[in-house]
Amino acid sequence: MTQSLAPLTAPRQAAGPGRTRRVLRAVAVVSCVPYLALKAAWVAGSHIGIPEGSPLLDDRLTMAAINGLSVLLDSAVIVLALVLTRPWGLKVPAWLLAFPVWVATGLLAPVMAGFPAQLVVRASRGGGASSAGREAFLDEWVFTVVYTGFIAQGLALGGLFVLYARDRWGRLWCGRVWDLPVGAVGPAHRALAVAAAVLALPPLTLHALWACGVPAGLSTGRAAGRGGEFYVLEALFVVFLLAAVGGALLLAFRRGRALPVAVPLALAWVGSGAVACWGGWLTLASLGGPADLSDRATPLMNLAYCGQMLVGLLVAAIGAYHFAERSAGAARRAA
Repeated sequence: MTQSLAPLTAPRQAAGPGRTRRVLRAVAVVSCVPYLALKAAWVAGSHIGIPEGSPLLDDRLTMAAINGLSVLLDSAVIVLALVLTRPWGLKVPAWLLAFPVWVATGLLAPVMAGFPAQLVVRASRGGGASSAGREAFLDEWVFTVVYTGFIAQGLALGGLFVLYARDRWGRLWCGRVWDLPVGAVGPAHRALAVAAAVLALPPLTLHALWACGVPAGLSTGRAAGRGGEFYVLEALFVVFLLAAVGGALLLAFRRGRALPVAVPLALAWVGSGAVACWGGWLTLASLGGPADLSDRATPLMNLAYCGQMLVGLLVAAIGAYHFAERSAGAARRAA
C-alpha cells in the first residue's frame, strides 16, 4: 500500500512550515488542551462538570478506562498536527497517516456539523433544555467546551491535511471525472460501489424514519428521550450515508463527468469516515449496554449501526482502490 500511494513527483521538502501551517498547528494543539485537562481530571477522580446522581459516577473503573482511552485518542491530534507540518512527515508511510486522519475526519465531521445545528434548533425553541435528561450526565458547559474544541480541531486538522495532501499526492486527485484513466475505474470498483449502495438501504431507511419522528425500532428509553439534538444527529447520518454512497457511485460509474475528481473523493472520504467510525463507536457502546433494559440498543438499532459501519468501510476501500490504481497507472506511464 505504501508503494501504491507513493507521490508521482518528489514531495516538496521545506525548511519549515509556512505561516498558515504554523497557525493551524497551534490551533489544533491549543484546542486539545481543555478536553485533555477535563479528561485527566476525571481519571484522577475529580467530579468537575459531573452533577450528583449522574450515571457516569456509578462505575468509576469503567469511566477511568474510557477517559484514559479518550486522552490517548485526542493526544493523537497533536501528533497528527506535527506530522502534517514537519518535513519528516512527508516520509511517513501513506497508510500510517491516511488511516488516523480518516478516523479523525469521521469522528469530528458529525460534531462539526451537528453541534452548530443543534444550537440553532435549541435557539429556535426558545433556548430551552437540550435533549431530555442530558444534564443528568454532564453539566451543560462541558458540552460547549468540548464540542467547541472538537470543531477547532477539525477545522485545523482538515486545513493541514489538505495542504499536506496537495504537496504529496496532489496529482492523484486533480482533473475532472471524465479524465479518469480506464484503470482507475474497474469492475471491482463498480462492484464495491453497488454493494455499498445496497447495504446502505437499511440504515438509511431507519435513520430517515428516526429523523422524521418515527420511533419504530428504537429502545423505549431512547424513544422517550428524543429531542432536537436526536433528530439533528439522525438527519446527519442520512446526509453522511448519502455522501458516502454518492461519492462512491460518482467515481465508479463516472457520473457528473464535469465535476472535479476532488468532489466525489471528498464526499467518499468524509461520508465513509463519519458513518464507519460512528457506526463502529455506537456498535461497541451497545455491546456492554446499560443496566436499564429500556435503554439498551434494539436489534434494529444495531442493524443501523453495523450497516452504516460496513458501508463506510466499503466506500473507504473504493477510495483506497482509486488512489492505488491511479498511482500505479501514473508510475507505469512515467516508466
